[in-house]
Amino acid sequence: MTITDHTLARPEGPRHYIAVEAEGVPKAKRPVLIVLHGHGGSAAIMVGQASVGSYKTDAWSTLAARDNVLLLAPDGMTGSDGKKGWNDCRADASTNTTVDDVGFLASLIDDAIARFDADPERIYVFGVSHGGAMAYRAGIELGSRLAAIGVQSAPVAAQNACRAPSVPLSVFIEHGTADEIVPYAGGKTGSWFLRGRGATLGVEQSVASWRKLDGLSDTPVTYRFPHLHPDDPTSATRSVWGKDPRGIQVEFLRIDGGGHIEASKNATFPWLARKLVGAMNHDLDTSEEAWSFFKAKRRAAPPVQDAH
Repeated sequence: MTITDHTLARPEGPRHYIAVEAEGVPKAKRPVLIVLHGHGGSAAIMVGQASVGSYKTDAWSTLAARDNVLLLAPDGMTGSDGKKGWNDCRADASTNTTVDDVGFLASLIDDAIARFDADPERIYVFGVSHGGAMAYRAGIELGSRLAAIGVQSAPVAAQNACRAPSVPLSVFIEHGTADEIVPYAGGKTGSWFLRGRGATLGVEQSVASWRKLDGLSDTPVTYRFPHLHPDDPTSATRSVWGKDPRGIQVEFLRIDGGGHIEASKNATFPWLARKLVGAMNHDLDTSEEAWSFFKAKRRAAPPVQDAH
């Protein structure tokens, strides 16, 4: 794979992103997967160039190289707490940055199409925690340009500074029921090392809000993942609304007993880190599950205007 650094000129100053590309394969009209880091994270962490403590994963980069996906990992700006993050929809997140991150993501999409000849019909945004909250905002304000969004450990804002979503969009949501940083039932988010992060709705309420916008039925197709590791205290269940993988769908991946961390079949989180973020599920890979949801989807055609 090839990993390169790029900069976009923006009103708030230069914005950095990392691009990951497969080698030796056609580069025209590839799908674009934009991955957004969590609060205090970085683009380098998302592509496996940096670690969280002693934990490092290149799952997204490996997937991109294997399936010829243009992976773009942008860096957020520094907020009032000195940590990189995003200007998402939480009106009560006092430590959020205040820059135009929607404009930045729109410019990033433009750059992907112009610089890399990416496919404008296959633009996907996936965010982790605070990055997931930003992915929701992208879905609200850039939904007509996107094929789907995905979030991990990020419910919808309780005090919303954004308009209500109006464009039907496929949405992937993953959350652990034992997440103590962003509680499954909703409420105040954060911890002793993350303050001023606002509050969210409950996860199931967040799922229902997108499902209702998309006009999907109340009854999902569910699947319980086989339990692969006897010492794993978590379990995973997938619920999908919408029958056609090429059409509008909502997927909810519930990790029972899971914490504020992605799922991985092979990776392990250090003992001390597990004390902070909770248990990791080992029955699936979040990156693979999200990409499986995304890959058949295309940007919805705009409505036909009445000439009369």
